[in-house]
Amino acid sequence: MAHTNGRRTSRRDIYVKLRQMVLALELAPGAALSENELAASLGVSRTPVRESLILLAQEGLVQVFPKIGSFVSRVDPAQVADAQFLREAVELASLDDLPEDLDAPLVEELRHNLKRQRHADLGLEEFFALDEAFHHGLMRLSGHGDVWTTVAAAKGHLDRARRLGLHENVSPAVFAAQHHEILDAVVGGNVPLARTAMRTHLRAVFQDIERIRAHSPELFAADASTVPVRRNVVVWE
Repeated sequence: MAHTNGRRTSRRDIYVKLRQMVLALELAPGAALSENELAASLGVSRTPVRESLILLAQEGLVQVFPKIGSFVSRVDPAQVADAQFLREAVELASLDDLPEDLDAPLVEELRHNLKRQRHADLGLEEFFALDEAFHHGLMRLSGHGDVWTTVAAAKGHLDRARRLGLHENVSPAVFAAQHHEILDAVVGGNVPLARTAMRTHLRAVFQDIERIRAHSPELFAADASTVPVRRNVVVWE
């Protein structure tokens, strides 16, 4: 087992940490990855880092090019669309399965979540965590909360696109307002309105992608066959 700050750290811990660094854009799309540097920063040997990068490559979050190196995958709009399709289908279906008598403590939990989303000094990662908890909570209302784990595992590229969108927007207030609209419709028993509001909310990421890609195309995968070129430094063509 590896050690970090004197504590036993499992290979799973290293994988989870590196995955979160990729999803949170701490390791930016297209960035070169050094096993030695990552191992040093995490206080572990190269072996768990190498194994974690292999797992991340299997998820499509890392690309490994023989004789060139390993890189954080650039955000793939096609994979974003696939994950969005899955997420929208599941979340809209869960709205159709809401019981007549909603779980009152859970509704209160969701309202508290929304109140926290309104805090002016809220950081983007804090808002993202609240956003995730809100959507998971809505699925719990329908009795399908366990499905969220499957959805979360499939949306790596989508989550990076969402974070890019949050960084691009001046404030996440517009998303918080959409959450309020969805919850008010759910509590009011207006499922058609909740579905419409949810669909609009979830599809906002596509507008973010087009806006960001217009000024930062290097963050996005344009061609699956594109590989970086080694000159004095490794660059993407």
